[in-house]
Amino acid sequence: MDQINKLKEVVSKFIGNDADLEIKPLGKGHINDSYRVASGEKEYVLQRINHHIFKNVAQLQNNIQRVTQHIRKKLEEQGVGDIQRRVLTLIPTLDGTLSYQDNAGDYWRVMDFIKDSKSYDVINPDLAYRAGMAFGDFQKMLADLPGEPLFETIPDFHNMEARLGTFREAVKTNKAGRLDEVAGLVKAIEDRAEEMCKAEKLHREGKLPKRINHCDTKVNNILFDNDDKVLCVVDLDTVMPGYVLSDFGDFIRTGANTGAEDDKNLDNVSVDLDIFEAYAKGYLKNAASFLTDVEIENLAFGAKLLTYMQMVRFFTDYIDGDTYYKIAYPEHNLVRTEAQFKLLKSLEENFEKMQQIVRKNYYLCTALF
Repeated sequence: MDQINKLKEVVSKFIGNDADLEIKPLGKGHINDSYRVASGEKEYVLQRINHHIFKNVAQLQNNIQRVTQHIRKKLEEQGVGDIQRRVLTLIPTLDGTLSYQDNAGDYWRVMDFIKDSKSYDVINPDLAYRAGMAFGDFQKMLADLPGEPLFETIPDFHNMEARLGTFREAVKTNKAGRLDEVAGLVKAIEDRAEEMCKAEKLHREGKLPKRINHCDTKVNNILFDNDDKVLCVVDLDTVMPGYVLSDFGDFIRTGANTGAEDDKNLDNVSVDLDIFEAYAKGYLKNAASFLTDVEIENLAFGAKLLTYMQMVRFFTDYIDGDTYYKIAYPEHNLVRTEAQFKLLKSLEENFEKMQQIVRKNYYLCTALF
């Protein structure tokens, strides 16, 4: 069976047989394979779920269903129009399940395609402000999700203590024999390790709550309409419990870096404070009403934490011999590590300015309540 016929057979499990289906590749996702499906006037997104990363597909899909249904309810209560474009809609199989497993063991899902939408990979202050509002609103709407906590689709994904445990094991075993050349980076990581485990300590002390996080807060995970107004947040596979400072920090790490994540020219890499302020302003406009003082005080720290965490992850993979991240050349993970370290140092140098930006915008937002 050729690829298109196989995909048509999968789609038939969700919407029935349609001889006139059109299926084309969609996007360039690194995790899941996505396709755009046209069936008459209706359009869908078909995705093959990477079950090697998301090992419990049933729980993953249940998370997404709970989240999207709750957001839909909130939008209906607010009297929002065109709700089908404002939140993802999962299409169940004809048997009523949220995913389908084929004979090869692959898992598939189908969602409504959101028409007249676009996403961005390059950020500017205006888009950063809108993205901040979008992710702030996303967390706010899910703050009162009823029932049990969401399933942790990737265990310990943003747990710094766990990441450091993996790093230290890599240093101990030194599989690729690379440690002698990078001893300075090992020291840089260990010198900051105690501070960077602050979130887990605060949580154990009952001072920092876990909330529903997106856990991949890049601007390209927001859909905009043709007028650049936010439609909805997408890519919900990693939505799970976490600290709001992690979501805040991950956007800054990816969006407010003046260089590339793997920039060989470290002079290009620093934090863009205009992007930082625009995102903080937008985020706090929607999130300030439900955040605690401890969360507010640690938002800027989240930028340092997630940059440090990614530095540790890239470096761990380099020490292990490049077994996790795809690389374009032998030193790629080391270059990534050094670029993240340069960004981290820029964040450290500008930390007090970042704190002042958060506090100022929080005060302005709360003064309106």
